[in-house]
Order: sequence, then structure tokens, then C-alpha cells
Amino acid sequence: MAPLRVLCVHGYRQNGGSFREKTGALRKLLKKHAELVYLSAPHCVQEAGGEAPEKENGNVDPKGWWFSDVQARSFSALQQCEESLGLDESVKAVREAVRIQGPFDGILGFSQGAAFVAMLCFLQEQKLEPEFSFRFAIFVAGFRSACEEHKRFYNSPLEIPSLHVFGLEDRVIPDSMSRELLLSFQDPQVLTHPGGHFVPAASAHRQTYQDFLNRF
Repeated sequence: MAPLRVLCVHGYRQNGGSFREKTGALRKLLKKHAELVYLSAPHCVQEAGGEAPEKENGNVDPKGWWFSDVQARSFSALQQCEESLGLDESVKAVREAVRIQGPFDGILGFSQGAAFVAMLCFLQEQKLEPEFSFRFAIFVAGFRSACEEHKRFYNSPLEIPSLHVFGLEDRVIPDSMSRELLLSFQDPQVLTHPGGHFVPAASAHRQTYQDFLNRF
């Protein structure tokens, strides 16, 4: 059988290339099961002074899917806000990736990317994005957006099969935030690990990933 094709959506201050590097162990773990395809967000993340950083946390050209602070063009998962900036352009970027590089069997998101993937799943189930046909979604360190205008994404539990992966020692997205996202899915599968804010890919996690992917 051909491996499943999975679109991978990076976290805030990452890009497709840096996320690919950080998930090398996952690609190796799943190589017989899934082909991971990486996408970069359309928005550049600026430093506080307005300069685009050459290197941020080891990442060249940091990107984001939306900004919670419209004025500062910055993002925090904890920031309560009325409106955000940039989400429509990011949905368009995914639409283009699906059209040009698809079709994809599933979609995987990390951190802000995982929160974004939950929104994409909502748009798919509401038939608002006819190009989307993801059969499953994987969320790593996911969370619900704290932005008021995003509440519509959490109105009713989604039917898409989902695997939710999060670290019990995550200090960036506490596991309580990832557990809150579970409420948005009808039958969520969960993989916890004792670590922090990263995509786990140890041999101990292989079976859970593979059992989930083998359903498709």
C-alpha cells in the first residue's frame, strides 16, 4: 500500500523547513506509513523593533498563521482578543497547497499550527472549503484559540477522526489547554508523553501513531 500523504502545519515562529528538521524522528518512525509534506505560513513574524529576525530560536524566516495582537503583529496562545489578523490568508495558503500538492489523506499540526488545523477541520465539515478532503487530523500541543472571533470554530464537536498528542510537562501549551481542545471532537484519541513542547517520536509512541494511521 502507498503511504498516506499528510500535510504538516508548523508552529508559531517556525516554517515548513524548520518544522521538517524538527520532525526528522517522526518521519523516520512513520516512513512506511506516511509521507509528510510541509507547508509554510504566509505571515512573517517581526521582532518587537519591527525588524525581521535573521534567526529566531534557531529558525531562519519565522512565520505565523495568525496574530492575536493586531497592532503588534504578534501572537500568544494565552492572549484574549476580540479579533485576529491574517487567518483568511492562511486558509488560502492551505487551499493552494491542497490544490497544487494534494490530495492529502490527513493533516498534522503543531502548537499554533494544531489550533489552526482544528479551524480547518471545522471549515471542512461545514463544507465551506470544497477543496479540503482530509480523512483524519493529528494535533500536537493543540489548543483552542482565545480570540473572540474564533469561538464559532468550537460550536459543535467535529466528526473527523483525530489523534491528540501532548506533553505533561509542556510549559508553552499546558496540557490543560490541549485537553480543552478534545471537547471539540466527537471521538478523540489521546497520546500523552512525559516531556515538553515538541513532537514526540520515540519507539514507545510508534504503536499509537501506527494504529491510528492504519485505520485509513
